[in-house]
Amino acid sequence: MKYSMFIGRWQPWHDGHRWLIDQRLTLGKKVLICVREVSEDDSNPYNPIEVKKNIENELCDLIALGKVKVIIIPDIESINYGRGVGYDIIEHKPPKKISKISATKIREKLIKGKNEG
Repeated sequence: MKYSMFIGRWQPWHDGHRWLIDQRLTLGKKVLICVREVSEDDSNPYNPIEVKKNIENELCDLIALGKVKVIIIPDIESINYGRGVGYDIIEHKPPKKISKISATKIREKLIKGKNEG
């Protein structure tokens, strides 16, 4: 069974991420979400296990239907491919409303909320 693969930090999962995977799901494709195993810092406040659990909680219905899988992969420096390898490389260009979503701003709001609470 083939999957459309998405690689990211997903820090945190947001509507822009959902829009992205929906581009393939709406075509009847299965989706593999790969969580990069990055070190925790200001840009990556969640460890890969937490990220995976957050995504699985958000997409539990799709996972139960076998439409989505979530795995953790080692951090990467590049994506490389050879000629005629049997898969496509597809760029999805989101509409302005989606492209304005900023995980950095979401993280800042989360931190501010924790400090005020």
